[in-house]
Amino acid sequence: METHFRSIVRQKILDAQAAPVPVLTARDVWLPAVKGKALAVIGMRRAGKTSFLWQLLAQRLAQGVPREGLLYFNFEDERLAELQLSDLDLLLDEYYRLHPNWRDARRCTFFLDEIQRVDGWELFVRRLLDSENIELFVSGSSAKLLSREVATSMRGRALEAIVTPFSFREALRHAGREPAKPASRLTKAERSQLDHALANYLQNGGFPEAQGLDLRSRFELLRNYVDVVLLRDVVERHNLSQPQVLRWLVQQLLGNAAGSFSINKFHADLKSRGVAVAKDTLHQMLAHLEDTFLLSSVELASDSVRRRQVNPRKVYPVDTALAALFDKSGKSNTGHALETVVLHELLRRGATVGYVHTPAGFELDFLATLPDGQQWLVQVCMDLADPETREREVRALLDARPCWPKARCLLVALWVPPVVPLPAGIELHPAAQWLLEPQILLQ
Repeated sequence: METHFRSIVRQKILDAQAAPVPVLTARDVWLPAVKGKALAVIGMRRAGKTSFLWQLLAQRLAQGVPREGLLYFNFEDERLAELQLSDLDLLLDEYYRLHPNWRDARRCTFFLDEIQRVDGWELFVRRLLDSENIELFVSGSSAKLLSREVATSMRGRALEAIVTPFSFREALRHAGREPAKPASRLTKAERSQLDHALANYLQNGGFPEAQGLDLRSRFELLRNYVDVVLLRDVVERHNLSQPQVLRWLVQQLLGNAAGSFSINKFHADLKSRGVAVAKDTLHQMLAHLEDTFLLSSVELASDSVRRRQVNPRKVYPVDTALAALFDKSGKSNTGHALETVVLHELLRRGATVGYVHTPAGFELDFLATLPDGQQWLVQVCMDLADPETREREVRALLDARPCWPKARCLLVALWVPPVVPLPAGIELHPAAQWLLEPQILLQ
């Protein structure tokens, strides 16, 4: 069997290093700059993790690393289905048989995709870090390669880079329409085009495969994504005995994007329908769904642990198109979609995010604390043309400001009229321009 695997591994190495590097849409993914660690590229299925590995490989080529020093190896191959932990040494042996001058003398880079298919892969990766002169990137689409799994199994030897569906900037780049100059220097016509592009992005979302698809095809694709996540990454991974309850939970969460969600209320609703399920089970289901990156929840911004626990969470899908897929109300969800996009942009910028209940009882969309300590109070609005809407959005910012006096107050709006009277200290940001402002650069 080892001889059989050896020939396959050798051939895959030869083929991979002879293959041309694919030309793909560049991703703006933040990479932690810590030496001596493996990097686990994680995120929801079909968000573009494999493409990002190839992007990293291409960057090293551009930096002058010879092609023989870069190995992309995909374990998703039916011929390797029975590969065991003890067989992983074949990858190392065959690589250095082909390139003996690289061992110890030069630092090569391995990109190991779908490696979680081999039970015990973490032991192999840790040994490579300890004993070989290799830079390591690992990725996979299974729940076995999620945040908790990496933290537990790698014992501090790996850091994470999270790949999400396309941001607004990345979607424009994919379509060949990314602005070549700062948003603040765009003409009126260019800004109008950006606003129109953002409206389409809010509806169509950012999954790479879904770009340019018609509505029916996009919905069918996204429905398949969700089904696979629920079946493989939640039901099978955690051996859930009530998959229908999980589906009801997902329908509730994704169909009410940016809405408040209470486990207690959902539990009471199920009980009234004669469905017996423990609250702890529902809490676990919600945690599993967040682990798969299908959705994110935002807690109340408070120093009190009890207040955070007893108040509802606000829940956001990983992609706005999922909200459209599950929303059965027939109403426009553009405002909630914009709020979802703003949240994910804050998370991309490394922010810790909560929502705010002001002293007067108003709700503010986000309190964001950035890595450098800055705090932003952020209110998201679809259209500021209506004076009543504008007053409602502004009063929440004004009421929250005394509680966070050093925070910047941002009002992010999709449609902005030519003249908008605002109180001093409130920063108005057209959404399309704000989403394009600070571009995230790779380390």
